[in-house]
Amino acid sequence: MKRAIYPGSFDPVTLGHLDVIARASRLVDELVVGVLNNSAKNALFSAQERVNMLKELTSQFTNVKVDAFDGLLVDYAKRTNAAMIVRGLRAVTDFEYELQIAQTNHEIYADIETIFLTTRLEYAYLSSTIVKEVASYGGDISRFVPPQIVGQVYAKYGIEGFEK
Repeated sequence: MKRAIYPGSFDPVTLGHLDVIARASRLVDELVVGVLNNSAKNALFSAQERVNMLKELTSQFTNVKVDAFDGLLVDYAKRTNAAMIVRGLRAVTDFEYELQIAQTNHEIYADIETIFLTTRLEYAYLSSTIVKEVASYGGDISRFVPPQIVGQVYAKYGIEGFEK
């Protein structure tokens, strides 16, 4: 069985993330969406909230599993018997950073491969950071995140009037 991990903070999950999940799920037998629980970062949503959101949003994919992890990604890959790491690339600057990470991961764990999926053009500008910035000022994020979580994002900023 070919298992891949698509790791990330997903804080919050964007339409770009969901696009990568959909596309990667067609390439492998099982795709584990690994939600990084990084205590050094000040996350908007807890790891469990992000896992719950992703489980809801990926429920139509029979081969997608959502799980939280902490520590080194390669250690998580070993524990889950993953053969691949999936990463999305938006721009050349992403590639430079991701290439370094992929090479380091391969050096630490030679059995892991990284595959890069280029982001579709309509999501090339999109990041969780941008979503949080726009939402924090009450801007419209409905074009950036799934409708099911729009209200949850605004609620974290104490902004009312947006339904789930």
